[in-house]
Amino acid sequence: MWCYRGGSISTEPRINDRIRVPEVRLVGPSGEQVGIVPLAKALELAQEYDLDLVEVAASARPPVCKLMDYGKFKYESAMKAREARKNQAHTVIKEMKLRPKIDPHDYDTKKGHVVRFLKQGDKVKITIMFRGREQSRPELGYRLLQRLASDVEDLGFVESNPKQDGRNMIMVLGPHKKKTEAMAEAREAQAARKAEAKANPGRSQNAADGEIADGEIAEGETTEAETTEAETAEVETAEAPAEASAEA
Repeated sequence: MWCYRGGSISTEPRINDRIRVPEVRLVGPSGEQVGIVPLAKALELAQEYDLDLVEVAASARPPVCKLMDYGKFKYESAMKAREARKNQAHTVIKEMKLRPKIDPHDYDTKKGHVVRFLKQGDKVKITIMFRGREQSRPELGYRLLQRLASDVEDLGFVESNPKQDGRNMIMVLGPHKKKTEAMAEAREAQAARKAEAKANPGRSQNAADGEIADGEIAEGETTEAETTEAETAEVETAEAPAEASAEA
């Protein structure tokens, strides 16, 4: 009875002496079709060209093998995978919480965060939190959500219309700009800043940091846990005193 005893299963193709078939369909170094040849002949050609015999289609009958520099092939594949991960766009949903009777200054602050998120190509979940007797006035939250959607309509659209969820009312805004486009623009802006800094060595670092804070996306900002909680907590702290006095 066969029993699996653990260990990893190799996903790499068989090469050279590891190939165990009587004959192969051989592809030359430049992609030309050599045809079906005995394995010994294919190995002889690999030594003649100073290349590796690599099994590229093991399920074919006979298996397809190609003459190539396997070390170079692995390196180029790794670089392509790295570049693909670098340009990969992660879908991130940021969250912003508001109160129905929010102070105008706090509203502008939170709207600024929403604008920044949408510019970065991220979706934004807007939550209106009702407390006490505010729950009997859902129209206040609805009007506030409609006002916010109207204020940022140039950057985003209403992906999910306002709906009541217990004590909260929720709306989701989607960006007009795709995440990949936002990342590309951010990299271009960063390259432009570096070029300008090199051309003007006297420019202060504080000025450069200020430009980033004005709405440029940081290339490493991809996780919801790091952004949503921290930024929501930051803007809610400023809102609390004004709202407490209003409720009183």
